[in-house]
Order: sequence, then structure tokens, then C-alpha cells
Amino acid sequence: MKKGMNWLLLLGVVVLAVLPLLFIKDSEFGGADGAAEEAIKEISPNYEPWFQPFIEPPGGETESLLFAVQAALGAGVVGYAVGVFKGRTEKGKK
Repeated sequence: MKKGMNWLLLLGVVVLAVLPLLFIKDSEFGGADGAAEEAIKEISPNYEPWFQPFIEPPGGETESLLFAVQAALGAGVVGYAVGVFKGRTEKGKK
């Protein structure tokens, strides 16, 4: 039961992170990708991108949201690994 509850909580967090991507439109935040695109157009106006994104985010703030989610997931993985190794060390000392 506890493991199932953890998966439900994780699913809830993912849903809460993805819903704003679908409903918030026309936000005003521009990240490094936009600045790089502008710099490339200044240097070489005839440049053609190699590919187009699979999914076009509805607003500019979604880039920062995705970065924050990625950072949180990475921190969770690192924290979990540290906890596992610390637990193994403590178990070995007893």
C-alpha cells in the first residue's frame, strides 16, 4: 500500500507540473534559447534550423518551469542515491 501511495503522489506532482504547460498561454519570459536564436539571426540572416520542436510550448515561462522540474528531479535522484549509500554504510557498521 505504501509503495502504491508513493506512485500516486509522484503522479500527482507530475500532473501538477504539466497542467500549466497546457493552459498558460502567451507568457512573457524569454530564455537563453530565444537569445541564441536572435544572435544567430543577426550573424547569419539566411540560417535555417536543422529541425523543429516536436511540441511547441504555449508560453515562454514553460521553459523555466521545465528547467525547475528537471532540477527537482535531478536533486531527488541525487538525494535518493546519497540516502541509499548512507543507509548501506550505517547498516554495515552495526
